[in-house]
Amino acid sequence: MNKHRYMNGFEGVNYDDDECCCDCSSYIQRMNTARTRRSLALGLGLASFIMGIFIFIYPSPDLSLEQEIVNRIAQLDEQLKHSGAINNQRKQELKDIAQDFSQLLHLVKQHQDQYEDNNSLLNQKLKTYEARGFLSTNLSGRYDLSVPGLGSFLPNTLSAKALQPAFRVSKDRSQVSIVIGIPTVKREFQSYLIPTLQSVFENMNENEMRDTLVVVFIAETDPDNVYQVMSEIQGQFSKQLEEGVLDVISPPSEYYPDAASLRKTLGDDMERVAWRSKQALDFAFLMMYAQSKATFYVQLEDDVLTKNGYIGIMRNTALERISKKQDFFLLDFCQLGFIGKMFRSTDLPWLVQFFIMFYNDQPVDWLLENILRSKVCKLDQDLKKCKKEKDKLWIHYKPSLFQHIGTHSSLKGKIQKLKDRQFGRVSLFKGHKNPPAEIESPIKHYKHYSLERAYRGETFFWGLVPQQGDKIIFRFKPPVILESYKLVTGNLEHPSDRLLNTTCQIQLQDKGISGKLEADSQGWIHSGEFNHFGVAEAPLGSKYGPISAFRLTVGASSENWAILSEIYFKTTS
Repeated sequence: MNKHRYMNGFEGVNYDDDECCCDCSSYIQRMNTARTRRSLALGLGLASFIMGIFIFIYPSPDLSLEQEIVNRIAQLDEQLKHSGAINNQRKQELKDIAQDFSQLLHLVKQHQDQYEDNNSLLNQKLKTYEARGFLSTNLSGRYDLSVPGLGSFLPNTLSAKALQPAFRVSKDRSQVSIVIGIPTVKREFQSYLIPTLQSVFENMNENEMRDTLVVVFIAETDPDNVYQVMSEIQGQFSKQLEEGVLDVISPPSEYYPDAASLRKTLGDDMERVAWRSKQALDFAFLMMYAQSKATFYVQLEDDVLTKNGYIGIMRNTALERISKKQDFFLLDFCQLGFIGKMFRSTDLPWLVQFFIMFYNDQPVDWLLENILRSKVCKLDQDLKKCKKEKDKLWIHYKPSLFQHIGTHSSLKGKIQKLKDRQFGRVSLFKGHKNPPAEIESPIKHYKHYSLERAYRGETFFWGLVPQQGDKIIFRFKPPVILESYKLVTGNLEHPSDRLLNTTCQIQLQDKGISGKLEADSQGWIHSGEFNHFGVAEAPLGSKYGPISAFRLTVGASSENWAILSEIYFKTTS
């Protein structure tokens, strides 16, 4: 083995050739490994950077579109079930018609055999029908058993008129997603129906309007009462009636049993028994009318407010549960009474049958509770376990989409100040910053609900029983140029507390302008009046110059108090 002497700063150090080669090779390998690691790390870093840029720039997938497709599939599935249920009903009706037809043919044949020539044309036709099996006693497929119908529990409904609306205004809209049923009756003090319908329609968008039907059920058999309510609806919702989004119906008197046939139950007096029995039958009639028109049915009352977008929230909630195979019998969008209760239309026959079977026995909201109990609770089950089982089918949605605003019940003398705390606060006035003014009026205010505080936007004005000729005058200090004005009478909790037949007038600082605008002897110029919705508003502008005063003149005495829930005088900037 050769040895070499290297003088590389270290004299006398001997190196073997083999040892040197081995060390060099090892060193080169280490260098290559380090270089490979650096290249790999650099490559991974670069790849990560590129991926980050790609993810940042490339838009994320639209999950809302995917959810919409899932909801649409669920809706089509539910519509198919609904169509199947309606088809089964039609099959049963055809069977009934076929049975009646068969019986009629038998009667005709008996008559012909007894009184007519056997070779008559009618007998020849009957022989043809007999050969085709039309005279079979079991033509409809019925045997000795029959399912009890409404007539078993309401014998009066066997009348041909009993299950046909006595009054109906409709464009026959159907095949929509949601039908909203609103039963209404005559109230002793004030009606909340118009503000309820305002809230129902105002909080729908155009697409929701096209996919919804609202049915107002005037639960009265007196034609005068029906036409009075209809005239109010027609006056304010003619557009919705014309577009077909609103149906109005009333029941025939033949639908209701004789009040004398009712039994006294639950220890209630007969007036209350009659009231709650009729309410259960009202709900059943409304559900029967609505069942074939939509995939889902929502029950409201005639004294509620809605939240913006409530239709879409209800529809999507139902479809998402269906798409996830999460069963339900009832989706509850309000924690009070029978408000905001959503059902599949295919489940309505359960409710109708149950209500008609037990209408005399319990209030309708108790019956709703009991049908769920009958479905899921064991007889020996404790209340907690029973409630847990019911909660699987009775789904509560929060926050609530509806709020109860009525105070006077349709039951005479009953006061109910029920509020759903899940709904949130309801604003009873709208405040604005108005120009400085002195206010004059003979109308006394209730408690702290004064004109001065209402003008400052702190509350609403609540006046005690305004009389014809009473005035409210706002004298601007100094006179101002008004761009427009808006005043609203009544509010959501007291919609009937309005100024009646009340006009608006302005008084100008420049008397010369007043003379050109048909002012009265005191310089007052008519500028508007309150409409059906309790709103008085109009543009003014600089053409009038500075306005020194604004006056409201009451044209009719009121039995109620009167509210101004909004006072707004908008000045030019």
